[in-house]
Amino acid sequence: MNYIWEVVGRQPTGQQQPSGADTIQKLCDRVASSTLLEDRRDVVRALKSLSKKYRMEVGTMAMDHLVRILQSDRTDTEILGYALDTLYNIVCSDEEEEPEEREQKQEDDLGAQFTEKFIGDPDNITLLLTLLEEFDFHVRWPGVKLLTALLKSQCAPVQSIVLVSPMGVSRLMDLLADSREVIRNDGLLLLQQLTKGNTAIQKIVAFENAFERLLEIITEEGSSDGGIVVEDCLLLLLNLLKNNSSNQNFFKEGSYIQKMKPWFEVGDDNSGWSAQKVTNLHLMLQLVRVMVSPVNAPGATASCQKAMFQCGLLQQLCTILMATGVPADILTETINTVSEVIRGSEVNQDYFASVNAPSNPPRPAIVVLLMSMVNERQPFVLRCAVLYCFQCFLYKNQKGQGEIVATLLPSTIDASSVSAGQLLCGGLFSADSLSNWCAAVALAHALQDNLTQKEQLLRVQLATSLGKPPVSLLQQCTNILSQGDKLERRGSRVQTKVGLLMLLCTWISNCPIAVMHFLHNQDNVPFLTGQISENLGEDERLVQGLCALLLGICIYYNDNSLENYTKEKLKQLIEKRIGKENFVEKLGFITKHELYSRAAQKPQPAFSAPEHMLFDHEFTKLIKELEGMITKAVLKSSEDEKKEEEVKKTLEQHDSIITQYKELIREQDCQITELKEQVASLSSQSETLQNTVTQQFSQIQQHRDQYNILKLKLGKDSHVNGLQPEERSQLREQLEELQRQNQLLQTQLTDRDSLITNFSTFRTCSWIRSRLSERAGVCLQEVELLRAQLQSQSAEITELQREKQELLRAPDATVRVFQKEVMEKELASASSTAAVMQTEKSQLQQELQESKKEQDDLLMLLADQDQKILSLKHRLKGLGETIEDEDDLDVRDQSDDDDDDDDEEECDE
Repeated sequence: MNYIWEVVGRQPTGQQQPSGADTIQKLCDRVASSTLLEDRRDVVRALKSLSKKYRMEVGTMAMDHLVRILQSDRTDTEILGYALDTLYNIVCSDEEEEPEEREQKQEDDLGAQFTEKFIGDPDNITLLLTLLEEFDFHVRWPGVKLLTALLKSQCAPVQSIVLVSPMGVSRLMDLLADSREVIRNDGLLLLQQLTKGNTAIQKIVAFENAFERLLEIITEEGSSDGGIVVEDCLLLLLNLLKNNSSNQNFFKEGSYIQKMKPWFEVGDDNSGWSAQKVTNLHLMLQLVRVMVSPVNAPGATASCQKAMFQCGLLQQLCTILMATGVPADILTETINTVSEVIRGSEVNQDYFASVNAPSNPPRPAIVVLLMSMVNERQPFVLRCAVLYCFQCFLYKNQKGQGEIVATLLPSTIDASSVSAGQLLCGGLFSADSLSNWCAAVALAHALQDNLTQKEQLLRVQLATSLGKPPVSLLQQCTNILSQGDKLERRGSRVQTKVGLLMLLCTWISNCPIAVMHFLHNQDNVPFLTGQISENLGEDERLVQGLCALLLGICIYYNDNSLENYTKEKLKQLIEKRIGKENFVEKLGFITKHELYSRAAQKPQPAFSAPEHMLFDHEFTKLIKELEGMITKAVLKSSEDEKKEEEVKKTLEQHDSIITQYKELIREQDCQITELKEQVASLSSQSETLQNTVTQQFSQIQQHRDQYNILKLKLGKDSHVNGLQPEERSQLREQLEELQRQNQLLQTQLTDRDSLITNFSTFRTCSWIRSRLSERAGVCLQEVELLRAQLQSQSAEITELQREKQELLRAPDATVRVFQKEVMEKELASASSTAAVMQTEKSQLQQELQESKKEQDDLLMLLADQDQKILSLKHRLKGLGETIEDEDDLDVRDQSDDDDDDDDEEECDE
């Protein structure tokens, strides 16, 4: 410690003061040779205090020693903090202490040199990333500042090292979760530098849940009313999303678009916006535009536009658009944002068309915006934004184009209100050249790729002055172009001419009817040829090129309906008055213009000054499409055209033939496909049937083998045993006879059951008496028959048992066993049959007894009924009624009995 004070402290009077380099050299020697941690800490503290004043000396001599301190003294947070602070002072220049520009440049070069030296060893960056895991404030905060300074000085090399470092980006993402706001805020600045222009790191940061954390910080800090931290978060979000389709898709799929809606909730009182709030809201609007930028993939842009409409974000932006008290730059950026949210989206465009301004009476938002566009007192950037909004509203929106053109037609003009078409016509013919250009471009977008509206706009008539007949809009535009002296008195410039020429070129392109209307005016073609053939200044050369384009369109889309201005006559006129080569040269000047290249880059009109506003983005596409075709059409001779027409006709014929063949081939393909399907189905069925046949054939073969085996076995057994085939056949016949008898008995039992059931249905007393007596006799006969059959079967069983005993006495044991098995089977079958018959006999006897009992009961009931009938007859006779005789009743009963017998026989059948 005393040595340190000797070096950096006061020296005795009379001795020479050591230089800064000598002092730093001694400190470096001391830190290299010290064994005590306290000594090294004091030396590093002294180096830190000298690093700002002697930046070059400390960086040159002490950097390696400081890196070794970071590697060896990892356990002491204090010395680590001193070392990191010293390295930060070496790498980063202090702008406050070096105010002069030259010195600042030298300091920046010095910082870049020390940064290159530090990152020369990639392990130093890895070491620094490891130290950032230390939670101690005195280590983490200097480490964050040092890494940020390294990224500012040498961004790409440091990004490459961090990218390949294990868990490098993840360690830096942990800084956003730090509870200390200083470290978290500096972590935001670090991530801003880290994500600049590196798509791979941007993806890693996004998938480390950066979107969720950043949106949380923005909400915690107060959204648009927040401070500089909100601005830092928004800048980091822009870095992650801009020109990164993967992160944009992840942002949309994570439903983060819905979380942006609360940012734009602006109250009624919009006075007194702070500068920070304006900055925050401006960045928020830019973030929305990044998601729906025209340079993104069309599918991704469409899905984001749909999500913004569904969550109400577009509605919120339209509220800001129509609010009062909003700063001009925020209003301009809001208009640009709404423009890109609705561009090419039919649903969003329809909603925007329905938005009304809060005025009395309410006016459509489109009309209010067009008022600002044609008002020369409005800011230039605001007018450009309104034009861009109108272009986006009409982009791929034929319905909107029709609505705009309809406001110009005579049948739909409402004199009580201002329409969009009236505003455009007013701007088209106003004294302000910028209004002329904006109105012409806006009206051209209402006709873009829409043949119907081009033809409808030909119906528009304008009243020029009192006492003169109205003229068409097309004629008025050409009149303004041809009357050069009037243009000069109106203060017109090239901008107005360019705007009108762009409108006319868009209008008549791909519309032969409009070309005919244009050529019908005898003054138009001479004006165009005169403009092209003159030798004018540099500014007028662009007008000459556009005039050549307009005349070329008249040739290319000419249907030869006017005799004086057919294609051939116009080409001859060009050759005589202008010259074909000169015409092509003037036409080619358009694409060589510097402002043409700027306008072709992106759809939004972005110009530094009003006089630079000459070309429209969509018009540059039209020029690129038509230039080559017009050049070929002008340079071709009549013979070439005739040959080309013949070739076209031949090609059309070939095309028709090819089309027919294609249709025939298509039909044949369909038939072939159907036949292939049928073949496949039949093949599968054939395979199934083949498998079935194979299986059946194998089964038949197995059965044949079994049959042959049994046949051989039976033949051998019949040869060996003494049982004759005649005897076996007799036994089979006996068994069959028994089975037939069993079936006959079953049939008889069924008949008996049906007869017993019919007993309850009979109502005639005499018929029941006779029928019961007859059935009783039949039942007695059946019982006797069963008894006789049972006796005969018992005799057969005895005979079979006797034959069994004889067979058992056969000399051959094998034969006896076989005969025994056969006879036992037959005996068991006969015994079971006899048992069944015995059971049936007992059941019949039981049922007979029951039938007799039922008959006795019925007889008793009949006797009672006869008695009642007799008493009733006597009463009837006493009352004087005539009673039939018993004989008549008997005859009638007999006839009823016969009828019932016939019915029963039919039922039995």
